[in-house]
Amino acid sequence: MAFCANCGAEVSGRFCQKCGAAAVPGAGPAGPPPGVNPLPPPAAPGVTPSVGMTDNMAAALCYLFGFITGILFLVLAPYNQNREIRFHAFQSIFLNIAWVILWIVITIVLIPFRMIPFLGIFIALVLQSVLGLGGFILWLYMMFKTYNGEKIVLPVIGPIADKQAGA
Repeated sequence: MAFCANCGAEVSGRFCQKCGAAAVPGAGPAGPPPGVNPLPPPAAPGVTPSVGMTDNMAAALCYLFGFITGILFLVLAPYNQNREIRFHAFQSIFLNIAWVILWIVITIVLIPFRMIPFLGIFIALVLQSVLGLGGFILWLYMMFKTYNGEKIVLPVIGPIADKQAGA
């Protein structure tokens, strides 16, 4: 009986069916050196073993590039089955859509102010700057709180995202 020198599985033929390594006739299973634990350490809760990313890290990354990373985490196989990650992905998508719509509406509303020299232009620039800074702070807040394991449900879009994630 031949064993794979790489993974220790029984081999029938010239190559291991489990890992594909060449079989060495008469070789026993490869083992760890004396004094070394042969079992890997147990995975921490919330760790996806194949990728090595924790659930809170994946949920926080849903907000990183807005709807792009939200859609990405809804498509990737190990993450699209986790309800918490799907919630944050949907909330990220809905937040960015709402943000773009709000930005367009504010820009249109501020067009008459831009027609007024100096003071009107100043007011429009200040309001758009405050809106941009508020969006940036909200983005950082959502990523920070999600990474720390807290579930922040935004007022209007949060319940919608929760329904989508549960379906």
